[in-house]
Amino acid sequence: MLQLMVLYPQPADVQQFEADYEKHRILLHEKTGIPLDVKPYTITRFLPTPDGAPAFYQLFAMPFESPEALQAAMSSPGMQEVAADANRISTGGPITVLIGNQ
Repeated sequence: MLQLMVLYPQPADVQQFEADYEKHRILLHEKTGIPLDVKPYTITRFLPTPDGAPAFYQLFAMPFESPEALQAAMSSPGMQEVAADANRISTGGPITVLIGNQ
C-alpha cells in the first residue's frame, strides 16, 4: 500500500485558504468520481507548538493499492487539474508531494 501525501505550507491568509481548499476538495471528488460523502483520504491540520507555527499548515494523505494505481491516478487529466489547483491555492509557497509505504 502506498500513501500519497501533500503538504501545504502556512498560507498567507488562513481564512482564504480554508475557503479555497473546500472548493479544491470538491474538485478532487468531481475529477476522480469519488462521491462527496466518501473520504478515502485524511486531512491533518498542524497546530502551533511552544516554538511557534509549524512550517506546514496541512497534510492531505490518500492511500493507493499499488504503484500502478497511483501512477494511473496521477497521470489522469483530472488529477493533473487537481494538482494544478493545489499549487494555485498554496499561497504560502509551493506544496510538497511525498509518496511513502504504509
